Amino acid sequence: MLLGVNHRRSDIEIIADMLKVGKNGAGKTQIMYSVNMSYSQLQKYLGYLVNEGFVETIKTGNAGAYYRMTGKGEKLLSLLGSVQEMLGLHEWAL
Repeated sequence: MLLGVNHRRSDIEIIADMLKVGKNGAGKTQIMYSVNMSYSQLQKYLGYLVNEGFVETIKTGNAGAYYRMTGKGEKLLSLLGSVQEMLGLHEWAL
């Protein structure tokens, strides 16, 4: 096993977790708590995922929004799962 008990998540693990939460759409608070991250981390990663087209912003009334994984995001999540499987990293289940 490569990952120890005190393992810090990589950027890729965080992105995969965020994509999973956003599969059916989620608000910022739900993503933040589900992925166990700070608000500043959420802003950084969510901005990246939206800018790269892996997640789309769905506007709701009163300046609200939620975020949903796109087809491009689904492909990325699938590829990350394949890499995880090839490396035998079963602890990091996608």
